[in-house]
Amino acid sequence: MNWTDRELAGWLDEQLPAERMSEIEQHLRENESLRSRVAQLIHHRDQGGHTVGEIWQRAGLSCPSRSELGGFILGTMSGEESHYVEFHLMTVGCRKCQANLKDLEDHANSTDETPTRRRRFFKSSAGLLKSNDSDQF
Repeated sequence: MNWTDRELAGWLDEQLPAERMSEIEQHLRENESLRSRVAQLIHHRDQGGHTVGEIWQRAGLSCPSRSELGGFILGTMSGEESHYVEFHLMTVGCRKCQANLKDLEDHANSTDETPTRRRRFFKSSAGLLKSNDSDQF
């Protein structure tokens, strides 16, 4: 399999879909010349050789924000924006954005027990909280 330098850089940055990451890792185990290419890429990056594409990819400049991902979940985005986010998540396979989306979905689907826990905590601690005249301002 012929891997592009861009794909290998994506692998280094852990920005490829999980299946693609696994494929590259498997080939790296088996192929000395591929390991040499990756070592050269790392050396090139360490020397400060940055292209606009590398900087763009590493900084996640094309990634939607968390609030945009929230709008995607709620269906409040325009059709064009929604199509872009879907493309970014499904076709590009951005792992950072997929993780953000999953976190937002998990948070939206969770039952919020915070008020109940807070109330139980307060009740269990109420006897320990005493007003001390020497502590007042």
